Amino acid sequence: MTTLLAHEWLAPIGGSENVFESLSSTLPGSRRVCLWNDAPHRFGPDIEQTWLSRSPLRRSKAMAYPFLASAWKRIDLTGVERVVVSSHASSHYLASRAADAGIPSFAYVHTPPRYVWAPEFDERGQSLPARAGRAVFKNWDRGHTSENVSFAANSQFVRQRMQDAWGVDARVIYPPVDVEGIQGVGDWRAEITDEAERRKLEALPERFVLGASRLVEYKRLDAVIDVGEELGLPVVIAGSGPFEDRLREIAKKRKVPVTFLGYVSTPGLYALYQAASLFVFMAIEDFGIMPVEAMALGTPVVVSEIGGARESVEAVGGGIVIQPSAEGIGQVVSWFQDASLDSSAVASRTLAFSRASFATAVETWLEGK
Repeated sequence: MTTLLAHEWLAPIGGSENVFESLSSTLPGSRRVCLWNDAPHRFGPDIEQTWLSRSPLRRSKAMAYPFLASAWKRIDLTGVERVVVSSHASSHYLASRAADAGIPSFAYVHTPPRYVWAPEFDERGQSLPARAGRAVFKNWDRGHTSENVSFAANSQFVRQRMQDAWGVDARVIYPPVDVEGIQGVGDWRAEITDEAERRKLEALPERFVLGASRLVEYKRLDAVIDVGEELGLPVVIAGSGPFEDRLREIAKKRKVPVTFLGYVSTPGLYALYQAASLFVFMAIEDFGIMPVEAMALGTPVVVSEIGGARESVEAVGGGIVIQPSAEGIGQVVSWFQDASLDSSAVASRTLAFSRASFATAVETWLEGK
């Protein structure tokens, strides 16, 4: 079967790119296409790119947005027997076009475009042009979404957003997490190649609360500091971003020490998971891969009741789900003191979110079962 596999823009790192990579492995030999490819070293030179890749528009996703439908319309579907797309912005337009032409089409959806449908979670949706054109963009996005497509969502949270935005239903297939690779290393500190980074990690307290992400406001790293304060444990924050200065101001007013590590490597992040007493992830995300990574190493986690992260925690039983409020944060203390998690059992149950589990679920979906 000739399969066309599509994604929007390809970046060197990213959760949606991980899905596209896993889909490529699950569907070897597929013809692959994207709007533009910013990671040829990762995905190879054989991926087709649209006319946008030769346009200055590729440098601004916001400016390119009105032209995405046009780009997908120019993809040649001659001889294509099946279309599979990974979509967080617009590649579901291609699936819809193909489905309406009678070609079996499947769309794995990370989210309907957040800057259109959930601007509170995406700074691009808060710009003046985005606010002014939101009603038009919603009608346009809904109009390019066909009910003839077989949809999959990356969480129940996104499934509900798809129903609200597009009026379509989807099965849920959680995205692949490299659980096998994470659990395949006994001590991630030994995998750190940067000596300065290793020394930073070795100097950390024996017990601490960990937060890690890009330091932007909606990631709620301030809640990590609040949890540490409630528990009386030092706080370690990994990552960089524009909210760092504000976080440092907050930290100065707390009784517990707060260490800012800045950027850490992937082995460094995994080593932090292993060393942490608790990982706090209060961002409202479509799914949330980091809590699964932490639980894969047996580390308990705290997540918000809003968003997709709660789904993995509830499935694995590796943490507590709380309200993003002072009252919710207060609940962590009694839970943490009374929790008797079996870290080995927690780690074992995260295999439900592994790459192998993802591949099996995708194959079942594409077979129509």
